[in-house]
Amino acid sequence: MGKRLWVERSEDGTWNAYSDEGAHLTFGKGEGQFNPGDLMKIALAACAGLSSQFAVESALGKGKGAKIVVDGTYNPDDDAYLSFDEHVDVDATSAGLDEQDAAKLEERVRRHIEKSCTVKHTYEQETPVRMQIKVRH
Repeated sequence: MGKRLWVERSEDGTWNAYSDEGAHLTFGKGEGQFNPGDLMKIALAACAGLSSQFAVESALGKGKGAKIVVDGTYNPDDDAYLSFDEHVDVDATSAGLDEQDAAKLEERVRRHIEKSCTVKHTYEQETPVRMQIKVRH
């Protein structure tokens, strides 16, 4: 079983996500808030970032990382995303890499993401969701 997470509605209408470890995130559907679809894209980008971190830092130095932009094709009729486009941008301009070293880093980043990104693996397959509803009274 994974980490225990839950969400609760606040009096101001926003939602808060929590973990047993003390993490907290506010979200909602209002202006300036991440909505659940945004959080799906953030999860994909964050997973790629964490998965590629070792490869990037090994080549460019501690604290370096990629900028990952994720967009999605949304189908309002099905209320579902049909696909995601992920762009991983590694700024290695200060490292002085030649063409061959840059290509090796690109391949290494790709391999790390392909191997270790749980979110990508999950999105690429049909994932059943079991729901239970309990109304306390």
